[in-house]
Amino acid sequence: MTKNTTKQDLDFSKKSNLVEPFTLVSCLFIACFVYLNHRALFFHGFPWFKLSYAATSPASDVDQRLGFLDKCDVYDGRWVWDENYPLYQSQHCPFIDSGFRCLENGRPDGFYTKWRWQPKACNLPRFNATKMLEKLRNRRIAFVGDSIGRNQWESLLCMLSSAIPNKDSIYEVNGSPITKHKGFLVFRFADYNCTVEYYRVPFLVAHGSPPRGAPEAVKMTLRLDLMDRTWHRWVGADVLVFNTGHWWSHHKTTNRGCYFQQGTEVNLNMNITTAFRESIETLLNFVHGQVNTNKTQIYFRTYAPEHFRRGSWNTGGHCHHIKFPDFGLYPDKTEEHAEILSRVLSKKHPQVIEMMNVTPMTFTRQDGHTSLYHFGRENETEPPGEDCSHWCLPGVPDSWNELLYSLFLKWESLHSTPISLLD
Repeated sequence: MTKNTTKQDLDFSKKSNLVEPFTLVSCLFIACFVYLNHRALFFHGFPWFKLSYAATSPASDVDQRLGFLDKCDVYDGRWVWDENYPLYQSQHCPFIDSGFRCLENGRPDGFYTKWRWQPKACNLPRFNATKMLEKLRNRRIAFVGDSIGRNQWESLLCMLSSAIPNKDSIYEVNGSPITKHKGFLVFRFADYNCTVEYYRVPFLVAHGSPPRGAPEAVKMTLRLDLMDRTWHRWVGADVLVFNTGHWWSHHKTTNRGCYFQQGTEVNLNMNITTAFRESIETLLNFVHGQVNTNKTQIYFRTYAPEHFRRGSWNTGGHCHHIKFPDFGLYPDKTEEHAEILSRVLSKKHPQVIEMMNVTPMTFTRQDGHTSLYHFGRENETEPPGEDCSHWCLPGVPDSWNELLYSLFLKWESLHSTPISLLD
């Protein structure tokens, strides 16, 4: 009995010697993981377990009347996982360009559709398509800018159309299809007699042939002192949403023989930064001189960062492998376009153009681009490569429009009677 007991004790002791180091290593690994990732876990939710530990629900209908009107930096916040998202399904929205339909184009995950923007100091009002359409009745909202602006415009079309059972009552007034073409598109919501419009103006200022006698290297010019010629079409809109930035690069200007012109003079030595600032000055002067700011709400959405890895759009850059937001710290330096915009817009008082600074919040959404999935049935002619500039829909641009919705309601409340504020 004693011999058997001693043998069993020895066997157990040997097993314990094997188990204890394994247990110790396992515990250390788990402790390190929790320490290094606690910020992501507890401040951004548990996507794998479908929980939102730190997520505060969007404001209720009662909270909308007061809470979001308080002074609050809606751009200072975090992305939280929300099972109530997305706000619509792409297959139910006929107004999305095929290049933005990532899930329908084969993207295997839908994680990027589940993140909601949560400001630190307040709750955004819950998006209510019917309420926004009612306030847009007999009015116009126009997006003026580049193809990222079109991304946001199509997002709003889907968000608003979610409240309209009969999608045939929403139509392009000239019968034009949604496509990546030059020009403009105007969609009418017949039930509300309102239009949601997009004007393709990548630089905002005029873009055309050089003046007579210009140097041979000048193939075209940007008229930094003149707004694009489409201005007469959108100047009377009730809500204007501007954006620009992605075309302000050497590749799309001077490398193509496009230089900067003011008056009749072409400046071959002006840098991109100075030219961009001059164009924003022109926009600001135009708005103060030509737009009825008592009637029209005016917003400027800042630059939405690209997320190309190991290259750019034409040198093999990619982003398709990224499935989650970047929960790290924001960059120390503010994006240059946003800095210039802020300085210029604050020059004139009252400041009539509201800057929507989405750059920091969008910087972290490396997971939301169309990447490999911008190839659909209708866009076989797309150039090869990944698109880490544009965004899947539903996705990140929906959050920009939720911010736009809160600013829209705030403007309406400040320009309405106390009775209409409660409508």
